[in-house]
Amino acid sequence: MRTVRILGHPVHRILVAFPVGLLMTAALFDIFHMVSGNLAWTSAAMYLIGAGVIGGLLAAVFGAIDWWYIPDATRAKRVGAVHGVGNVVVVLLFIGSWYLRNEYFIPPTMAYVLSFMGVGIAAFTAWLGGELVTRHGVGIDVGANVDAPSSLSSPFASETLTKVRKEEQLRRAS
Repeated sequence: MRTVRILGHPVHRILVAFPVGLLMTAALFDIFHMVSGNLAWTSAAMYLIGAGVIGGLLAAVFGAIDWWYIPDATRAKRVGAVHGVGNVVVVLLFIGSWYLRNEYFIPPTMAYVLSFMGVGIAAFTAWLGGELVTRHGVGIDVGANVDAPSSLSSPFASETLTKVRKEEQLRRAS
């Protein structure tokens, strides 16, 4: 299956680490603010949300491209659709939280509610992303194995695996 890669690695999986980390940390900082009352935590959370939303939108572009190449009428295509739509909802919830934070010096309760809802849905959509990769093999090279060559030496492990198998067949034939 086709996926956008850089140096042999799927771009979507590289990029998702940023919004997930930023948005989860923002929610954690909100909890720190609630416990301590220190507005520095909520201020930092606002900036993390802004960066996380931008990162999420960028990751979504590459995720949509990957989803496009999943064969139609497959479970992976359906799981990918729920994963993608769920992550759009996550980004929208965090955009709402970010907007409310910009409107008020002390964020209203709804800003926190939106962030925590986003985290809950993101946990589910992250699990779906894991299903796509580990269960359905989306974005995994068909030749992946414990002895596969570096992605820097060959764009796809399957090419090297095919070459090795052909060499083995030639040795057996001679």
